Amino acid sequence: MTDDDIALALRLADAAGEAIRPFFRRRFIRETKDDASPVTEADRASEAAMRRILDAERPGDGIIGEEYGEERAQANRIWVLDPIDGTRAFIAGRPLFGTLIALIQDGKPVLGVIDQPIIGDRWIGAKGRPTSFNGEPARTRTCSGVADAHIGTTSPAAFPGNDFANFQRLGAAARDVLWGGDCHNYGLVASGHLDAVIESGLKLYDFAALVPVVEGAGGRMTDWQGRDLDRDSAGHAIAVGDPSLIAPIVDLLA
Repeated sequence: MTDDDIALALRLADAAGEAIRPFFRRRFIRETKDDASPVTEADRASEAAMRRILDAERPGDGIIGEEYGEERAQANRIWVLDPIDGTRAFIAGRPLFGTLIALIQDGKPVLGVIDQPIIGDRWIGAKGRPTSFNGEPARTRTCSGVADAHIGTTSPAAFPGNDFANFQRLGAAARDVLWGGDCHNYGLVASGHLDAVIESGLKLYDFAALVPVVEGAGGRMTDWQGRDLDRDSAGHAIAVGDPSLIAPIVDLLA
């Protein structure tokens, strides 16, 4: 991962935002995918714009995207794209969705961007470097325990199987639970406004970009067993601003 990679990721975010903004709070085509999740022409236009840049400038790198699948997925370096994380929020005209851009090397996320193209929030995280928010350093906050934690998550319906029952046990022990927010919540952890985000049922393109952002701000991300997240993770995610929260959260989710 190089300075050129960071600059490229920012240009990808710019291109995605340019593709998305003309559709926001306008009439657009929407469909339902096989997994019952929504997709719009804005999702597809955004990912297509990013792929055109990658195909031209990084033809040897792999790409994994939510809308257009995999190309060169066995490459050592893979760009992971979620053009609109939070499509339901986008459809509803709520500016809490975001574009997620990650670079994975040797199966591990090393670069991540969370970009909200309507209100202009942008977090950039890179392995070994501090996370920035709109050009300024982002730092998580200290939280002494779960009882003091403000926890975010997107929706009860987003927890498959028995996962929501496990989450409710954690939520009952926390100071409060804030619903909604999609990927924006993880940026708020990085900036010290939320203490944790707990989710499950995620795909690689849902979480890969989040890891460098949260960890570069002083936080930590793991699965529900406390293991580092990588390309092979099953989609259970814990993000905390204070790494000391991982162990008690894992215990409550078990």
